[in-house]
Amino acid sequence: MNMLKVGVFGVGHLGKFHLNNWKEIEGIKLIGFYDPSDENAETVIKEYGLKRFKNADKLIEASDAVDIVAPTTHHFELCKKAILKSRHVFVEKPLTNTMNEAKEIVKLAKEANIKFQVGHVERFNPALLAAREHELNPMFIEVHRLSQFNPRGTDVSVILDLMIHDIDIILSLVKSNVKNVFANGVNVLSDTPDIANVRIEFDNGCVANLTSSRISMKKMRKMRLFQKDSYVGIDFLDKKTEIIKYKTPEDKNVFSFDIETNHGKKTIAITSPVIKENNAIKTELQSFVNAINNNKTTAVTEVDGYRAMEVAHLILDKISRNQVT
Repeated sequence: MNMLKVGVFGVGHLGKFHLNNWKEIEGIKLIGFYDPSDENAETVIKEYGLKRFKNADKLIEASDAVDIVAPTTHHFELCKKAILKSRHVFVEKPLTNTMNEAKEIVKLAKEANIKFQVGHVERFNPALLAAREHELNPMFIEVHRLSQFNPRGTDVSVILDLMIHDIDIILSLVKSNVKNVFANGVNVLSDTPDIANVRIEFDNGCVANLTSSRISMKKMRKMRLFQKDSYVGIDFLDKKTEIIKYKTPEDKNVFSFDIETNHGKKTIAITSPVIKENNAIKTELQSFVNAINNNKTTAVTEVDGYRAMEVAHLILDKISRNQVT
């Protein structure tokens, strides 16, 4: 069996999580890393015994696939270099820093016919995976993603830092085009929006309300889906899923109660699907490897990453117009 040679770009806080998970994936040979920080490099050399490449191009040359965990401002340059060398690419979200960069990456990836995956890790959250086993066709979505303030990551807005996770998930669930976006946001402790409220309307009538904040006292990552005949609640933080729906013969040993409707008596069932615990980062990296080895489409393609960015930037544009100067 040929080992897939992987090079990692960026071995800071998140990069080390990636290294730990790459070590546990079969069929992988970590060949080295690139990081301009001597401090990060010394730690990784000492703890992981990995070779440090001082030249990004040489690490790309030595790799079959690259994992880009560098700051967003470096995504475009590194992705482009790797694609032009026909290397497979995994890049952390957001895809790139600007829409023009994202557009070029989508074009280059298609031309190169390589496997490209964007690190929207919440797609692999076990609570969402459990919810997806139920047929999802939401017509109203309510999302709250709140976190405590952390100076790390404030180089981008709360939209590109936190809300983009939910934008990506919603776009994957709602099989319809975005019709309208309404948004308001406030810069509180940084130079970009720290809290935002957004309403996305789709052509099929679905409406999504999203609130994201990075200056909350408590953490929250919840998504509620309302659709014909059922409600699905997903708690990404506590990894729990709840489904309220009309009871079917398959619903055995579940809590249920009867209600009177215009169409007679109905039985409502409340179920909590079994959550299959996983390591979301390892699962997404493994899915990337599987796509390469089996010549399959990646779970979160460059086009998915582009669409999430497109909506995120539309939101930022709306916020900038609505902000009082």
